[in-house]
Amino acid sequence: MIKKVQKHERISVITNILTNNPNKIFTLAHFCDIFNCAKSTVSEDLDIIKDIFNQYELGFIETVSGAAGGVYFSPLMTNEQIQRFTGELCELINTKSRIIPGGYIYMNDLLYSPTISKNIGIALASLFKDTEIDYVITVETKGIPIALMTAMVLNKPMVVVRNQSRLTDGTVIHMNYITGSNHRIKTMCLSTKAIKKGSKVLFIDDFMKAGGTAKGIIDLIQEFESEIVGVGVLMATQKPEEKLVQDFKTLLWLDTVDESNKVVDIYSVGTPSEH
Repeated sequence: MIKKVQKHERISVITNILTNNPNKIFTLAHFCDIFNCAKSTVSEDLDIIKDIFNQYELGFIETVSGAAGGVYFSPLMTNEQIQRFTGELCELINTKSRIIPGGYIYMNDLLYSPTISKNIGIALASLFKDTEIDYVITVETKGIPIALMTAMVLNKPMVVVRNQSRLTDGTVIHMNYITGSNHRIKTMCLSTKAIKKGSKVLFIDDFMKAGGTAKGIIDLIQEFESEIVGVGVLMATQKPEEKLVQDFKTLLWLDTVDESNKVVDIYSVGTPSEH
């Protein structure tokens, strides 16, 4: 005899499956097979889950109609949620103890915190929710955690551009680019197998000053006969105002780092800024 699954059990299992697989579509038949129940029963369960998620702002349960349709979980943040989260980030960063020699800000503990980097990824993914994307790309190394989380939320593969090629990369394309801040020549490279021709790529990074790295990525992706459809960063500097890449979105702005007086001024723009 097959055990009859109770409603609360079905709701718990469905919620777990959806939230552990963001933006992956599951058919109603998939859940019917798990619970040995009718589609109408699953539909009722999904309505309950959807109402709960909406009420407590836990993300969005979306349905897709048609033969290939089903249901998926989108963990994207609302503008209000992004504002609250970036405000909390500012409080964590705006401390004199984070200033290190050279006028830099220590942020490794935040970037490599699974919880914080996951929320950064959700926030960044939310900025590009209406953009068609095939890949998320970043440059080694500090951008990797937040790019990986962004890719997870969008359910897209992540690609890492290296400074030096490795034997395991196979054939690579090298690109020389000039940093926008100190005009130094640097090299980036990417395996020819990493991105398919004609792809739409989202560039995610932890920091932007003058936009030299982003401009280099744009040029590199053109060599793959693909295009950068968005540039998103955790933090951008107010100066220089004229950056090599004008079209980008940022969660935080860096205004001042005064090493001598131990003053750092980072602020959230509320609704994330676009240039």
